[in-house]
Amino acid sequence: MRLIAFDFDGTLSDSEMTVLLARRAGVEADVAEITERAMNDELSYAESLRERAALLEGLPEKDVTAAYGEVTLRPGAARLIERLREEGHNVAILTGGFDRGVEAALESAGVEVDHLIANRLPIRGGRLNGNVGGPLVDGTKDEALEDLAEEVGVPMTRTVAVGDGANDLPMLEVAGLSVGYLPKDAVRPACDVVVASMSRLARVFEERGLLSARNER
Repeated sequence: MRLIAFDFDGTLSDSEMTVLLARRAGVEADVAEITERAMNDELSYAESLRERAALLEGLPEKDVTAAYGEVTLRPGAARLIERLREEGHNVAILTGGFDRGVEAALESAGVEVDHLIANRLPIRGGRLNGNVGGPLVDGTKDEALEDLAEEVGVPMTRTVAVGDGANDLPMLEVAGLSVGYLPKDAVRPACDVVVASMSRLARVFEERGLLSARNER
């Protein structure tokens, strides 16, 4: 059994939750610019997340729920998660994104994961209050991966991390196998393998013995 940790926004999903929320709040351009700077390691992730959350202050809860409902998994992602779990692996999502959006996408795709570590946008009086909370605001994904590995009894050499952005670098650097999914330039040097589709990722897992070979692609 291995522990496979996926990033969400930009990896399992091509939806960017903060952008979907920002579109409804009328601040899409500002949020997208902050996101890009953070993903290219030009701005600390915690700082960028707080800046984006502040821009979303006042967005009504009904719009928040609608935005989360737009979050989807990439084609092939749900089946890949199912295959990994069927073969006894422990699948986790470690994301600086928001729990409600991830949960909505997983539910829509009819798939579950073993662990979800995500942040949240608090609501007060029926609107976003401009703050952000959760374990991956100031916490880092290497610590989260190490804690999970200890919890499930897997040595770090048998962990796999899949991500694309600068906030994924800590877990990519400590995982036994590091996979970049369409990674940003600053992330590529930390990756053992780079892929551009879920079908290619499945093939990598087959080649590494994590999955049995199948003609499903």
